Amino acid sequence: MRSAEITKNRIVDAARQVFSQNGYGDASMRLIAQVADISVGCLYIHFKNKEDLYLTLMRQWMDDLDAQTQEVLARVDDPADSIREYINITLQFAQGHREVIMLQGCELGVALGLELKRAFFCRRRLLLRALIESGVRSGAFSPCDLDEVTKVLFNTLRGFVFSLVVDDEALFSAEACSNVILNGLLRRNDL
Repeated sequence: MRSAEITKNRIVDAARQVFSQNGYGDASMRLIAQVADISVGCLYIHFKNKEDLYLTLMRQWMDDLDAQTQEVLARVDDPADSIREYINITLQFAQGHREVIMLQGCELGVALGLELKRAFFCRRRLLLRALIESGVRSGAFSPCDLDEVTKVLFNTLRGFVFSLVVDDEALFSAEACSNVILNGLLRRNDL
């Protein structure tokens, strides 16, 4: 790995730590440079400002989740298992990246990168809709309003993710979520 790449990774790691401990508003380029153990001038060689660094961190997190989801779903054929995996990956990833969730929840963080976040949520919703549609087409899931079912499931997961910031007591397991969702989607032969 090149020296510049190593330095950039150190900066991103330091930014993640500083943003999660101090929030966006109280984080500074000077503090990030200090935690990364580099000069402020070196920091500005890699990132033009705090917003650029924040957006890089968000983009990295979103790309990682998308890549992990695609990798796992590529190995799954069963529609119910694909929904289970989507739920499991989403919840586990959120739990493993609480600092990013907390950062997104801060006032300034919500406004920063709004278009980036909208595009990310749109991709995630479209993927989920495709999984549900595949299950309906295969006959594994009952016919349903794909858009509404997608919204319900997607926003259930978003609620879980954002509850990580404020209420550990409200958290539920990926398995419990999958069971509730799939009991509403799976075709029942006895009806």
